Amino acid sequence: MRTVSSIQTNPKVRMRLPAEHLKQAKRSWQLLVLFSLPLAYLIIFQYWPMYGAQIAFKDFIPVKGVMGSEWVGMKHMTRFFGSYDFWRVLKNTIGLAFYHLIVGFPVPIILALGLNYVRQARFKKSVQMITYAPHFISTVVMVGMLLQFLDPRTGIVNQFLKLIGAAPVHFMAKPELFQTIYVLSDIWQNAGWGCIIYLAALAGVSPTLHEAAVVDGASKWRRIWHIDLPGIMPVMIILLILSMGNLMQTGFEKVYLMQNPVNITTSEVIDTYVYKVGLISDGLNFSYASAIGLFKSIVNLILLVTVNQIARVVGKESLW
Repeated sequence: MRTVSSIQTNPKVRMRLPAEHLKQAKRSWQLLVLFSLPLAYLIIFQYWPMYGAQIAFKDFIPVKGVMGSEWVGMKHMTRFFGSYDFWRVLKNTIGLAFYHLIVGFPVPIILALGLNYVRQARFKKSVQMITYAPHFISTVVMVGMLLQFLDPRTGIVNQFLKLIGAAPVHFMAKPELFQTIYVLSDIWQNAGWGCIIYLAALAGVSPTLHEAAVVDGASKWRRIWHIDLPGIMPVMIILLILSMGNLMQTGFEKVYLMQNPVNITTSEVIDTYVYKVGLISDGLNFSYASAIGLFKSIVNLILLVTVNQIARVVGKESLW
């Protein structure tokens, strides 16, 4: 049998390898075509825009183009760090992101664990359909429904408050309630969809473990704690790492649609601030907006690498 070193040193074998790879590619051309679509998406929408990120370090003038604009280094980053809005926007973004992570991350897990122990198939399918359905509602429609539900005069929530003798509340005019409304409505919309991954992970847990636990007299809580949670722990860690990598990505559309002049003090996040500075302000400043967006991406990258390293050391599970 020839060793790897002999294959690498033999020029005839080296010449045959590309031909064999070409034959394999021709036999699997359908898979290559399918692979080319997501690859093209990544190149066009993820990697090619990195070329334009350099305008964060330039005074970009559209007439001169990216390469012709003057290089100014960290000017725009320094301007953002020293601006009046920096701490307010950063505080709102981090506060909303951590609030959403702490409250929203466990909900799909709890929902999946509950559905996993439901034995009535019809009830289980009904719950799944009800919890999955809101995910397919667009953000614009979802916010419109939310505004109708919370309307101070005709909203169903305030109608209920009137029935129990409480005073109506103008929820969207209270800055302190913005983050809670955002997080709870997002859980309502996406918790059912998020639990699909955990249900799939629970399906991979060996039934023999549960059978042995039942024989030993373990309750459902014990089985969840000692069998189900350890079984889905790798999936939980991977999803937590991915969530930390998108922590600063609070979601522009929903926040912007829920904003109003009254709650702007707590609803202004980096995404909406970049949009206003870069596109709808009186003096359009693409370089300044790009610098803020780049800062957010750098923070996300640092969080992703840090949490991944911690997970690899502590739990032996990581993305790389």
